[in-house]
Amino acid sequence: MTPLHLGHLSPVEQGLILLVAFGPFLLAAGVVLYLRATGVEEDEEPESTPT
Repeated sequence: MTPLHLGHLSPVEQGLILLVAFGPFLLAAGVVLYLRATGVEEDEEPESTPT
């Protein structure tokens, strides 16, 4: 069986594929770097006191 090939992708299509493939990882890395730079920390759970 011969795979169907539709030809080469245009530069716009190549850019869209790269954006979809790597965009979420770049966005996540940007958010992590931003939160580290601004000093935002995770909320600590309050210590439970025995009653």
